[in-house]
Order: sequence, then structure tokens, then C-alpha cells
Amino acid sequence: MLAYLDHHATTPCDAAVLAAMEPWWRQHFANPSSRQYRPGLEAAAAVEQARGRVAAALAMPPESVVFTSGATEASNLALKGVAEAALERGDPRRGLVTLATEHRAVLDPLAWLARHGFPLTVLPVEPDGLVDPARLEAALGADTLLVSVMAANNEIGVLQPLETIGALCRARGIHFHCDAAQAVGQIPLEPAGLGIDLLSLSGHKLYGPKGIGALVVAEGVHLAPQMHGGGQEGGRRAGTLAVPLIVGLGAAIQGAMADRDSRAERLSGLRERLWHDLEVLGGISRNGHAGRCLPHNLNVTVGGVDGGELHRRLRRRIAVSSGSACSQGSPSHVLAALGRSREEAAASIRFGLGRETSAAEIETAVAAVAETLAEIRRPA
Repeated sequence: MLAYLDHHATTPCDAAVLAAMEPWWRQHFANPSSRQYRPGLEAAAAVEQARGRVAAALAMPPESVVFTSGATEASNLALKGVAEAALERGDPRRGLVTLATEHRAVLDPLAWLARHGFPLTVLPVEPDGLVDPARLEAALGADTLLVSVMAANNEIGVLQPLETIGALCRARGIHFHCDAAQAVGQIPLEPAGLGIDLLSLSGHKLYGPKGIGALVVAEGVHLAPQMHGGGQEGGRRAGTLAVPLIVGLGAAIQGAMADRDSRAERLSGLRERLWHDLEVLGGISRNGHAGRCLPHNLNVTVGGVDGGELHRRLRRRIAVSSGSACSQGSPSHVLAALGRSREEAAASIRFGLGRETSAAEIETAVAAVAETLAEIRRPA
């Protein structure tokens, strides 16, 4: 059986999450906006219970949670919403700042805003994937409206210094957005304490369903809605709420918080075993900071091999990737930002461990890499 080690791309929906969602597909199917009768009120109550669970996991008030279709929509709402709200209220600031290693769900909407009058600064990172706070501070000026830096990188797992970034932004009245899709349910994360004004998350990254996520918005942050037509979510996101998916997100985040610390400890142990056994094969180097990293992430570059051939052979035995699931096969812009060549990026492997990853699967992965390297490094 194929060993699935690509949990950064997506996670399996937990059995308890499936059970929680099941009644809301057919038995309790009412529209939560139809509150003139009991079924609609019950659906609305289920939505609010899930909202409370998401908020509690992040130590935020329930009214801060806006349900979306996922982290991509949440980030678009945050970035475009802040920019358009600034225009509407006459705020003269236009400057946007981000990192070269951000997910496309952040880089692309920021690039769109740059084409519409919002100057964008994309900062490089250090060879270990971390931003230099001094470089970031130097990029902040009187015109800076918003900074967007992800909590945990989806390819190399690097954990950025959020508290430092938050303090820099707060001292200057700059909005701080954080893509936390890979971090929520994996590491401790409290937006208010870190100075984060807007935080994006996604259900399918934490053992919940696909098609649901949320934007967590701090009090006093104004957003221009990106979807109009019904006034749902406090006027910030129109559209009929997907009750089963919202219930699933609430159950998933509750479950992820319950086993977060024990899961992190177990998976970091497996990750280090994986790294040790890969390193001894020779010619394999680690990408990203080894200490400031998600406990279930390992990204390596295999030297002296063709990346396409490497992955063609590996996919027969293990499910891994060479980068983001959204990269569509293109060499990783994240690894390029770390100084990797196009060839090195193509010959890189992202391992994403998960709740059900076993020691046997780690052994399978090591054996698959070892046997593949023996085959493609063999002299003609």
C-alpha cells in the first residue's frame, strides 16, 4: 500500500468529523438564515457552536470568525478587503509588504493589488527560510498599509518570528495578516498575543473537510466584502452557509487541539528518525531551519539526480511532492528563495507526516529513497 506522506497538501477527514457532519447533510438540512422556524434555528445554532470552537482554539471572540470556502478565499478577503476598505475611508496608505516564500494564495492577490495602485515589496529570506526582522523593519514606512507573513511555510515548515513581526506592525498601526493554514492545530497560536490582525485557516489541513475555512479578524479591522448578495457573516461574506462543512471544521479544530501536543511530540520524533536515515544515504541536504520548523515537516534536496526521474520512481511506493500542491509541477519558488537552483528544487522532496503516520511508513519511505538512489546513481 502506498505510504501517504503529503499531509501538507491535505489531510484525511477524521472519523469523528465525518460523524459530526453526517446529520447536517440530510436529517437537519435547513438554511441557517431561515430563522422563522425550528429547523433553521437549529442549523444556526450549529453554526454558532462551530464558530465558538474555532474562536476558542485561537483564544479569540466568536464574532471574530468569518467562515469562508478555505484559506485561499480567507486570504483574498483579508488582503483585498483591507485595501479596498482603506480606499473607501480615505486612508492614504497603499504600501504592501510580504515575503518571497509566501503561498500563492497570498502572493497572487498581492500582485493583483500591485497592478491596481498598491505598491508591493517582496522581501527575500535568509538561506534558512527565516526573514531578517531588521530587513522587514527597514521596509516599513509611513505609506505601509499591510504586512502579510505566513506562520508556517507549506513547503519547508519554517516558523516565522510572528511576535516580532506583530510588534513591528502594531507600533506603526500597520495591519498584520498571517496565513496560518499549516499552523492551526499543529502549534500553539494565539493571534491577539502575537499582534496578528487577520488570520487565514483551512479545514482540510487539520483533518477536516475540504471547501471550508475561516478568516479571523481582530476587533476594529475594517474589511470591504469580496462577495455581495446576502449580508451573511456580519456583511463580510455573502452566501448561504455550508452547515455540514462548518460543523466539520468545528469538530476538526476541536480534535486537532485535543491531541496537538502529543501528536507534535510523536511526529517530530518520526521526522528526526526519517532525517537521520536519509542523511546517511549521502548527498542529501535539509531545506529550511531545522529548529524553527513544524514538527511534522521535512524538506530535503537530493544532489546529483534528475528530479523528474526521482519522483517518477518514488511515486510507485510513497506519496510525496516536490513542492506546494498548487505549484502544478513548476519548480518551487520557496526553494528558489533559499538559493536552490531550478534543478535542485526539482530534485527536492517534501515529507509531510500526519496523525496516522507510522514508524513502518517511515521505514518504507527511507527504503524507497535508498533503492531509488541506488538505481539512478548506478553507473551506466
